[in-house]
Amino acid sequence: MFENKEQFVAAYKRKFMSELSKTLSEATAADKYVVLASMICEKINEKWVITNDYYLKTGARQVYYFSLEFLLGKFLESNLIYLGVEDVCREGLAELGIELDDLIRCEPDPALGNGGLGRLAACFLDSLASMGLPGHGNGIRYKYGLFRQQIVDGYQVELPDNWLNRRNPWEIRKQDKAVLVKLNGHIRTEFDEDGVSRFIHEDFLPVLAVPYDMPIMGYKNNTVNTLRLWSAESVDNSFDFASFSRGDYVNAVSGKYSVEAISEVLYPDDSNYTNRLLRLKQQYFFVSAGIQSIVRRFKLKQHDLDLLPERIAIHINDTHPALAVPELMRILIDDDGFGWDHAWDITTRTIAYTNHTIMPEALETWPIDLFWELLPRIYMIVEEINRRLLLDLNEKYPDDMGKVARMSIIGDGVVRMANLAVVGSFSVNGVAAVHTELLKNVVMKDFHDYYPEKFNNKTNGITHRRWLIKSNPRLEDAISEVIGDNWITNPVELENLGDFADDTSMQERIFDIKRAGKILLAKHIKDTQGVTVDPSSIFDVQIKRIHAYKRQLLNALHIQYLYNTLLENPNTDMTPRTFIFAGKAAPSYYYAKAVIKYINELARLVENEKCVRDKLRVVFLENYNVSLAELIFPASDISEQISTASKEASGTGNMKFMMNGAVTIGTNDGANIEIRELVGDDNFILFGLSVEEVLSYYANGGYNSHEIYESNPHVKKLLDQIKNGDIFPYAAIDDFATIVHSLLDYNDEFFVLRDFDEYANAQNRIDALYKQRARWSSMSVRNIAMSGHFSSDNTIDQYAKDIWRIGRQTPEEIIAPSEGR
Repeated sequence: MFENKEQFVAAYKRKFMSELSKTLSEATAADKYVVLASMICEKINEKWVITNDYYLKTGARQVYYFSLEFLLGKFLESNLIYLGVEDVCREGLAELGIELDDLIRCEPDPALGNGGLGRLAACFLDSLASMGLPGHGNGIRYKYGLFRQQIVDGYQVELPDNWLNRRNPWEIRKQDKAVLVKLNGHIRTEFDEDGVSRFIHEDFLPVLAVPYDMPIMGYKNNTVNTLRLWSAESVDNSFDFASFSRGDYVNAVSGKYSVEAISEVLYPDDSNYTNRLLRLKQQYFFVSAGIQSIVRRFKLKQHDLDLLPERIAIHINDTHPALAVPELMRILIDDDGFGWDHAWDITTRTIAYTNHTIMPEALETWPIDLFWELLPRIYMIVEEINRRLLLDLNEKYPDDMGKVARMSIIGDGVVRMANLAVVGSFSVNGVAAVHTELLKNVVMKDFHDYYPEKFNNKTNGITHRRWLIKSNPRLEDAISEVIGDNWITNPVELENLGDFADDTSMQERIFDIKRAGKILLAKHIKDTQGVTVDPSSIFDVQIKRIHAYKRQLLNALHIQYLYNTLLENPNTDMTPRTFIFAGKAAPSYYYAKAVIKYINELARLVENEKCVRDKLRVVFLENYNVSLAELIFPASDISEQISTASKEASGTGNMKFMMNGAVTIGTNDGANIEIRELVGDDNFILFGLSVEEVLSYYANGGYNSHEIYESNPHVKKLLDQIKNGDIFPYAAIDDFATIVHSLLDYNDEFFVLRDFDEYANAQNRIDALYKQRARWSSMSVRNIAMSGHFSSDNTIDQYAKDIWRIGRQTPEEIIAPSEGR
């Protein structure tokens, strides 16, 4: 691409003039970033075109991954690394007086996701491309994302995340590939001379779905796959001139704005009817657009839709895209004239489903009236799918009407999306071993009894290219120096690093690398929060979406306990600890927002007591995103994975922490179990109720949080301090009422008080272990060594072989990139 910095400098100067028609001295850092990104895009686009042409010519079987979220992170630095040109670009820019890092900072984080679901989707796309597998993403091009979080006086405030306020150089608008999505209206049924019914959708609201394609590069190979993101636009711009002429400016453009709202915000607050309706619009919009696009392209190139299941797999990431099932049926029946049985056979051999949760509120349901009014034809198809399902179920289980009712797709006034996804898919997978067993034996037991062959496990994974190679280059170099660099393409070979866990020089190197990461994060905290933290302290980190089952509250209560301990005895023998939190609360989730306020009041409380702050610091980092995560993981000593056992499907943050040498304190939940099995009990800090104990409490009762409150003096003191508000002078008396109610009045649904003492004891073990520097560094090395098992390359290899049946298809006619970072 660029063989030396002289070539790069000459190309950059030419591009600068042609792109901006101005001199370097006139340009802003943002201008310089756009020019560099445009240069890189040109090189990527060459590979992109050849890759797509190669897939077309070879007839490669391809997978399309449908996800409401893709939490991608910035593109510039990773694409430079993947092309092998980071070093030459950095040197060439330096010769022009430009710092590459300044340009990297100019790029906004794409606001296309929220948490683990979106980050998993991004890791999967990365692995697909890097492994030379033909796989693409399908989602929504959100204009404002979830929201930009600000902390004001300790409270979360939500602001628009306007990441598209400047041109995005990594996307291409494909106006010619736009499709029409139909909402509302009614269905007229006609019959031909043979009595075959035809369904005509009339008086519908037309929404133009315009695709923006983003290239997804493979790591130093020749593959560039596609992430297609859909933007909702008005077909006729919906400008009501008559209203405008009357001075009714709002109504003049209301139609346009109501359509465009579909692709403006991720997860609109669904506490009101209008936004709940908007969520369903979003889900149908990107599913319909994506499947229409796939079918149209397939017919253009392959012609015979009977071959669709042999050439295409459609994978739905959780229940948000479950409407793929009736939408594919609609297209096959209404647009292409297939009979029901024929269409159902094609659909159920094409679609596969990943379940990500056993939490009831996340197993989506939609009120029938809302569903039917917005999607009249889709509802008709769902009704027919359900009618036929119930016929089969009644025949198989004539004496078990309860089972039949539970398995029905429509029931109790709602449409059950998880049931629809299971019935319409050929594969249903969980995302960690324990999660899959819970699906098979508890949550979806009825379906597992009926479709045992569908269920399988695929434990989640993370791309080591972003979360180690890009985020922690010092660690990458250290690993490669001792075990070679084969682990980069075969991450399980990281296991060889375990041979050096007791090597003194390796332990010291890992300790020094961790300290360097902590210094960088400490600088960021000082620059953004104005808080000074000590890199010599233990960095104890919990970064997750704020939710009751993830138990940030347990962590915070323990901090308050430490505060009380240090206040009573400032000479307590305790290694200084910096507790770091990050994560967003849903705008209408008042409990979670109260927890954020509580954490920030603890931070203020600690800061105001000198005898405490010398040993304890609390920091809440606002607006958590991928770029911030890339700074946090390399700096973390402790990984807080403390969800209530049975509630976390898998988790992927736990994997990113371990890959960067953090030691996990966690429950037997999700992928924690598999992490502990790999690293061994001595290298994992376990506490808390087991899955079986939690499920027993839920099924049989026997837990009383008031008994713990009355019998445990530490717990009683903590809750009394919160209730009385004495130690929080800057909080309103009712700021934390919802927290206290959750623990006492609602019997502590997630067993925070039950696990408190065990958690505190586990934290004491951490303190003792950290004092043993060699022992701690050895634990860190062993965690890094086993993290390769959780590379998304391994996960995708299993999906590719067991579910999607796709193989490597790297086009070799593209010239391989130059070596280097």
